[in-house]
Amino acid sequence: MEEEEGSTPELRERKKSSSLENEQTALQTLPEKTRDIPPMRRSPKYVLFQRFAKLFLGCLAAVTSGMTYALYLSTYHERRFWFSSRQELEREITFQGDSAIYYSFYKEMLKAPSFERGVYELTHNNKTVSLKTINAVQQMTLYPELIASVLYQATGSEEVIEPVYFYIGIVFGLQGIYVTALFVTSWVMSGTWLAGMLTVAWFIINRVDTTRIEYSIPLRENWALPYFACQVAALTGYLKNNINTSVERFCYLLVSASTYTFMMMWEYSHYLLFLQAISLFLLDSFSLMQADKVHEVYRIYLLSLFLGYLLQFENPALLVSPLLSLVASLMLAKCLQTFVPHKENGHMLQFLEAKFGLNMTKNFTMNWLLCQESLQAPSQDFFLRLTQSSLLPFYILVLIICLFSVIQAIFRRINGKPLKEIVTLEDGRIGERPEIVYHVIHTILLGSLAMVLEGMKYLWTPYVCMLAAFGVCSPELWMTLFKWLRLRTVHPIFLALILSMAVPTIIGFSLWKEFFPRIMTELSELQEFYDPDTVELMTWIKRQAPVAAVFAGSPQLMGVIKLCTGWMVTNLPLYNDEDLLKRNENIYQIYSKRSAEDIYKILTSYKANYLIVEDAICNEVGTMRGCRVKDLLDIANGHVVCEEGDNFTYSKYGRFCHEIKINYSPYVNYFTRVYWNRSYFVYKINTVISFQS
Repeated sequence: MEEEEGSTPELRERKKSSSLENEQTALQTLPEKTRDIPPMRRSPKYVLFQRFAKLFLGCLAAVTSGMTYALYLSTYHERRFWFSSRQELEREITFQGDSAIYYSFYKEMLKAPSFERGVYELTHNNKTVSLKTINAVQQMTLYPELIASVLYQATGSEEVIEPVYFYIGIVFGLQGIYVTALFVTSWVMSGTWLAGMLTVAWFIINRVDTTRIEYSIPLRENWALPYFACQVAALTGYLKNNINTSVERFCYLLVSASTYTFMMMWEYSHYLLFLQAISLFLLDSFSLMQADKVHEVYRIYLLSLFLGYLLQFENPALLVSPLLSLVASLMLAKCLQTFVPHKENGHMLQFLEAKFGLNMTKNFTMNWLLCQESLQAPSQDFFLRLTQSSLLPFYILVLIICLFSVIQAIFRRINGKPLKEIVTLEDGRIGERPEIVYHVIHTILLGSLAMVLEGMKYLWTPYVCMLAAFGVCSPELWMTLFKWLRLRTVHPIFLALILSMAVPTIIGFSLWKEFFPRIMTELSELQEFYDPDTVELMTWIKRQAPVAAVFAGSPQLMGVIKLCTGWMVTNLPLYNDEDLLKRNENIYQIYSKRSAEDIYKILTSYKANYLIVEDAICNEVGTMRGCRVKDLLDIANGHVVCEEGDNFTYSKYGRFCHEIKINYSPYVNYFTRVYWNRSYFVYKINTVISFQS
């Protein structure tokens, strides 16, 4: 007995030592939020089960949020357009402008006898724009349509679902992935999936300012931004200091794959990656993270640019993109801009000069772009909406705390003080976490652009939702604030943990009470997209116009004609090609004060057979002075005289779109009206000119 009693303490001591080692190992792998709590005597199985349960519930919540949002978009789209009860022509008319062009090429791919033949016809396309052969895949970034058509045919979906439903279903599914990625990013940063739930709630409530999916489904950004969100989520995990090797490798591979895919889906992706590269460069410059990680991301950029250049038919825009210029110069390889001429960046610089008033211009295309709503400064309604949902106040609070903490970390680094490799909750130094520094810099860059260009809000606002949700759910952020306030009355760690749960819970309940009934009302209301004039016009074209006819008109209408009828047009609503931009300006002259002979020469130079005049443009009453199409044309053509601060239009000819409706010489000599309704007037361009009065 004595021997057994003597061995008992030794056995207990050994068990105790083993238990402590397991707890230390488990604590190192737990999120920072949990690691900072004083350790409790828990068995390894319990700790493992707790971690698994947390991971499982978080993933379940993330996936459920994404699926719910995708289902919401599908239901809302059906309610808004009565999509399932409409004929194919009426469905296609809901795709407006450049969206119509994208979907039309998806239809062409499905009609092609084989995938290879379809790709060849798109890369050597001479059936869309008169007198012009274009590589549509390169020029319009049609990889989404190629992928969608392959999936539709490879999965045997022809017998299950209509092509249009398959197409929009993919886009809605990607939006679900978008929301899921934002959820995961906020979860990784804060350590709690409660932040992800709040991110999704704010995203959906402010969807008017977070996405354009409701207005234009096939936009390139709707295909591309979900991949960018996945890249940001993976990059956030990759930048963290306290992750194991396998997780770091997984994040690296995900960053690589999503960066490349993002670049292939959107022609302007490299500009957004340029802003990201600046954020990483500043992070590296202040030595706030491991330099080798930044360089690895740089290599991903270079590889993606190289592969994108090859698969986008040697797209020169990628070789002279600012992303390559920055990364290559940082890696001592900047030389391509000297040798590869391209005009895209030149157009961008001209636009920025005109936008900020550095260079005044009478150019129609430049002024027309400046007048677009997406390129204006955001309205007060935008900030009011974000404030009403409580998003903007909490974002400002989180940004200020994180920014000042980052500045403190920079000053510590400048003064030679080492930064902690692992920042604990008790430290109250949230600005020393590399992933936080990256997001602070990135959101400031995106926000600065969003204050100037309203269209940038669709890139900035989703990350406002993510950053605000992370902050209010993060005990590290509250602890950083309490460190500054030198809180003594209550234990700061305890209060930080309480607030990180209480504040998002209160926000969630208030959002649920105020906005959930509105969302349900939107889904229950039946709206209607009613455009009988356009339907009648498309029907007339398909029945009466010759198959070889070429139509001329506004680029937005030409996109719809291309989709709904398949007829050739003179111009398209695309703004990344100099020749197409010039065509748009020339065709728009039908709304200027020029002679019938001038308009006739312009139209026949593009082999046009029919001209369509839109009453909405001809009689446009613009809300912004000087931004109507006819005003911009008068300025470009020199038909505006400025006297004592007032503008007066002068020309010896009347406005063409008005004069042609009167049916008198010389207009009837060149044009013959063949169809009209309340919105459109169609004129056949005479091949034999009669000068009889």
